[in-house]
Amino acid sequence: MRIELEKRPQASKLYGLVSPLLALLLTLLAGAIMFAILGKDPIEALDAFFLEPLLEVWSLHELAVKAAPLIMIGVGLAVCYRSNNWNIGAEGQFTIGAITGSILPILFTEWHSPMVLPLMLIMGATGGALFAAIPALLKAHFNTNEILTSLMLVYIAQLFLDWLIRGAWRNPQGFNFPESVPFPPEATLPAIWEESGRAHWAFVFAIVAALLVWFMLKYTLRGFEIVVLGQSERAGRFAGFSSKKMIWFSFLFSGALAGLAGISEVSGSIGHLQPAISPGYGFTAIIVAFLGRLNPLGIVASGLVLALTYLGGEAAQLSLGVSDKVTRVFQGLLLFFVLSCDTLIYYKIRIIWSRVRGGVA
Repeated sequence: MRIELEKRPQASKLYGLVSPLLALLLTLLAGAIMFAILGKDPIEALDAFFLEPLLEVWSLHELAVKAAPLIMIGVGLAVCYRSNNWNIGAEGQFTIGAITGSILPILFTEWHSPMVLPLMLIMGATGGALFAAIPALLKAHFNTNEILTSLMLVYIAQLFLDWLIRGAWRNPQGFNFPESVPFPPEATLPAIWEESGRAHWAFVFAIVAALLVWFMLKYTLRGFEIVVLGQSERAGRFAGFSSKKMIWFSFLFSGALAGLAGISEVSGSIGHLQPAISPGYGFTAIIVAFLGRLNPLGIVASGLVLALTYLGGEAAQLSLGVSDKVTRVFQGLLLFFVLSCDTLIYYKIRIIWSRVRGGVA
């Protein structure tokens, strides 16, 4: 017996659009079962996860803070995935972007200028792009699997950040805590509405990035090239498109957005470098990209949903006493159901029975 997947000749477009909603409903059902097994009231737990964070103005600001990096990274990953280039290392590009963007406020503490913040953002995006260029180079010229190389580089970036903060970049007046010097006001991303919360301009950057990428994919030749090469590299070559150039473009583009998200997070939300600057935004953004159907506008909505799981996880820890790992379980369930629903929509499962003759398979 063997199991094969046979592509459906005409998959339903309606089912394709409904798939993320179905996956979300299945995730809620599985989450309710999980909370019941843990001895918690499922209704109360889901209320703490998905409703309580939406009832206060300050929590809506927190939702925007957590959604900004998810949307920004997810939009960049959508360009990669639609061109059939699998960048799994956005977490590392996020980290390197935070490091390179922090060079000015950490090493040049005496320089106070309005140009500091714009240069930090540019340096952060450049650092993320250059770090993403490593798996692009390996794939384009050595045919190396970009999934492995981009993923392994994540741990290099995280260890490099830890080494810096515990060594050369440690704050000499920080009472031996592993963190850098605090960023001055001119190196801090300003809040959008300071009176009501701490949501900063990174959320605006994310929305603008989503709109620009949506326009690029829908109305420009570059967007057409991304779609064609992603669906058929042979057809793309016939049209005169270069797959190697697309590898470079997609990785550099997604790395730049991840790096911009990294420096925006450090400058806007944290205010200094520390060993842990991300709860896993780079990996969660993969779920965001697929839940949004690799459409930049859909990614905005899915980014808000995944940001809600972070806030809900924090609320559930306080009100229910559950582990912070519950958030990761929810995110993993969501990705599992999204991929499962897509697989069953676009493919038929065939079970093939074969008989063994003469003792030889």
